[in-house]
Amino acid sequence: MFEFYPQIKLVHIAAIACSGVLFFLRGSSALAGMRWPMAAPVRYLSYAIDTVLLTAAMMLLTILPGAFFANGWLLAKVLLVVLYVVLGIVAMRARRTRIRVACFLLAMIAYAQIYAIARAHDPLGMLHSLT
Repeated sequence: MFEFYPQIKLVHIAAIACSGVLFFLRGSSALAGMRWPMAAPVRYLSYAIDTVLLTAAMMLLTILPGAFFANGWLLAKVLLVVLYVVLGIVAMRARRTRIRVACFLLAMIAYAQIYAIARAHDPLGMLHSLT
């Protein structure tokens, strides 16, 4: 299955970009008072993208050797993904505007840190350059 690694990685990266862009558009539009971000087709598109993203991630995980993850960057990334999802859910569903804005901004920061960790293969991600 290693021969399919480049294609799977490309699908994973494309799904990451689509997921982030869609969340940003949905979150910022919801904060602006628009109703389309909560429409069923948009939610189902988000679920489909995230399913492709997670499937590709699991495929990559099974392909790569265990030593590739020795420094803990993958664990940091997975924990931030969980945080990103929770913050995203609160940002889309909370009743108070302050909470929605704060969770949306924190979710976008978590997304950026996930990206930085993945690029650097370092659990500190963006913070690596500060040390």
